[in-house]
Amino acid sequence: MNVGNILIVEDDQTFRGLLAAILVDAGHEVTQAVDGAAGLVKLKQNVFDLVLSDLKMPKMGGVELFRASRSLPSPPPFVLLTAFGTVEEAVAAIKDGVSDFLTKPLKDPASLRDLVDRLLEERHRERLIKSGEQCELTGLPPLDILFAGLAMQEVRRLAGEVAATEATVLIGGESGTGKELLARYIHLTSLRKAQTFVVVNCAAIPENLLESELFGHERGAFTGASAARQGKFEMAAGGTIMLDEIGEMPLAMQAKLLRVLQERSFQRVGSNKELRADVRVLAATNRDLGKEVVAGNFREDLYYRLNVFPVELPPLRDRRDALLVLAGFFVRLHARTMGKKVSGIAAPAMKALRSYHWPGNIRELQNILERAVILARGEVTSAELPEVIRVAHDGLPREDVGILKEAERDAIAAALKATVGNRRLAAERLGISRRTLQYRLKEYGMTGETE
Repeated sequence: MNVGNILIVEDDQTFRGLLAAILVDAGHEVTQAVDGAAGLVKLKQNVFDLVLSDLKMPKMGGVELFRASRSLPSPPPFVLLTAFGTVEEAVAAIKDGVSDFLTKPLKDPASLRDLVDRLLEERHRERLIKSGEQCELTGLPPLDILFAGLAMQEVRRLAGEVAATEATVLIGGESGTGKELLARYIHLTSLRKAQTFVVVNCAAIPENLLESELFGHERGAFTGASAARQGKFEMAAGGTIMLDEIGEMPLAMQAKLLRVLQERSFQRVGSNKELRADVRVLAATNRDLGKEVVAGNFREDLYYRLNVFPVELPPLRDRRDALLVLAGFFVRLHARTMGKKVSGIAAPAMKALRSYHWPGNIRELQNILERAVILARGEVTSAELPEVIRVAHDGLPREDVGILKEAERDAIAAALKATVGNRRLAAERLGISRRTLQYRLKEYGMTGETE
């Protein structure tokens, strides 16, 4: 159990004393405040691990206190104490980032202790990440960047709830929204955090090699198998395996994966020996697997096995309130990596970034700003941004924008035709990255025949 420094803000002296007695008896350090205004003073004077605050109080209520606390250097998690008649207000406050709520009168002391223990454990795990003890191994950005924007607060809450369990998580969202980063965060804040985190891109491995990649093979199991080899499930033993782009997995392989999830065991290719799969499974997809089941492209039984705890990542266009924070972070990151002095992003350039629809999401934002930092002198200006973003900001008439998009589509089609559908060569011919080409193909509903 993590012992914490807890602030109780409650105008009812009797109830406040009851809460304090329960928490002190559990070993926690407790500070009390009689209302929200007094609580804010305490928050500015000391660092707390958790705040329990009444929702309705004179001078300043619990929600107002929570919002005021967000500007502090290390804002603590909040639990709102609410009467039954104001539960809806407390639930609405969770969307703003409040961790949880408790109804008054208190059901029993155990409900308070359990909630406090869970939130302090989450706080402890987040501090491990923030401290950098594990960031170098994972490449996770700071948590205020990973979860920037109101649309990500529910994602953060769900991830915090499921991390310490063994539940299978299905992470959905468009390409480039950060599904692998969320999976790494869940692993790092789980009970398996000290063990291996293994990522498998199911779309990047040829179908005839996928079984061997996942489960390993014995020597002589197939042509070219000159030695026995561990698979990803063995490598992840005791830890977590992330199956990225699970929607691309062939049906035959889906059946074998289902068996692993059901029986928690597997066999190497060419072996009859059962190996235990002591692995937590996280899966990610940019497809609607429910629709894929209806279309016959994905097994219904596997879908239900994976979809135990779904988490959907919002696209960047729904996180515009976070765009300034994200863009600033990427500019500082790339400037530091390149050893350049870039002071920030000029206001017109920032307006242009806000006007763009971001089909490639955060990955596209990062790539665009990396290029911009390379070109920048002093600060990132509109001149360093791609034409497609400047066009979006300039507010061209709809017909002109349509003409530009049609011209772009025709150029892509011509490049694919000239390269006999080879996307890599087509991207080189167009002077863009292969990833950008893939975004455009998806946007225009086009397909390239070969890689």
